[in-house]
Amino acid sequence: MSRIVLVTGANGEIGHSLLEAFASSGDRDVISVDLRPLGDAQRGYVKWSFEGDISDPKLIEQLESFDIAEIYHLAALLSTSAEKNPELAHRVNVNGTMGLLSMARRIGQRTGSAVKFLFPSTIAVYGMPSLEVKTSAGAVAEDVYLDATTMYGINKLYCERLGVYMSERYGQLTDDAGEKTVDFRALRFPGLISAFTVPSGGTSDYAPEMIHAAAQGKPYACFVRPDARIPFMAMPDGVTALLNLAAAPRESLTRRVYNIGAFAPTAEEIAMKVKSAFPAAEITYAPHPKRQAIIDSWCADVDDSAARRDWGWKPTFDMDTAFDTYLIPNIAGVYAG
Repeated sequence: MSRIVLVTGANGEIGHSLLEAFASSGDRDVISVDLRPLGDAQRGYVKWSFEGDISDPKLIEQLESFDIAEIYHLAALLSTSAEKNPELAHRVNVNGTMGLLSMARRIGQRTGSAVKFLFPSTIAVYGMPSLEVKTSAGAVAEDVYLDATTMYGINKLYCERLGVYMSERYGQLTDDAGEKTVDFRALRFPGLISAFTVPSGGTSDYAPEMIHAAAQGKPYACFVRPDARIPFMAMPDGVTALLNLAAAPRESLTRRVYNIGAFAPTAEEIAMKVKSAFPAAEITYAPHPKRQAIIDSWCADVDDSAARRDWGWKPTFDMDTAFDTYLIPNIAGVYAG
């Protein structure tokens, strides 16, 4: 019997990749939710499709009629947009997530099986107190330096806590104590770089912006310092990580929130990689003080040893293979001819 799976934010690149993966496996009936209708290519991958705001109680009521076994909650207002409209970010990112967690709990009560809740979190939950501490700390573990400085990071950190609470402590002073109806699992993504999505001004978009500019023969002024460092990951690895964490046996997991990493270059190291593929590339540096401050507040790298130990996490792409075989050829192909 096919499991019913809900994917929110289904029209993003991760959502499209998940829909395709579920269609290939053939063992899931998929419900998609997004503000925009699915394209023709994706519509055939889903059994039910809803258009709407994930924080709308009426939409939640419709979704609750299904015996959902897994939720992939991708819908969110991302970092730059959240800074520009923090009230909307809180409504979508926090209220929307709480509504889905509560829905999952009620479905779990009804079906007698805990609903898996896959949640993409972010390195924006970290808040390094100074550049010196960031440099000396190196790869940071999951439970340290959690002092987010952006609305997006604050939203995600709070929702991590909500997910743990709903899975482990909900009803701890009532007769519901000990009833496990939600199985929350979160991944803290580093900066995800895609070969197929045009950068749109995100905080970590200086990496793909360099490639897109070079591929078009345009000069690029990087908005962070040459020594700015955060962890990155190729988009396909992010999708694989979500699927692998979802498939992991509950008993093998020692925590509910996991770091995952791949490579952690400086902006200058990224520029050198781009110039090796596009020797005529003109890359200069014009740090934007406020965006630089956000990048400086994020960790230089993540300790993902728990994910590697508990469920076998290992990225397919390191920096060389990400740029040489995935990012540069595909982005260059967009502008060729």
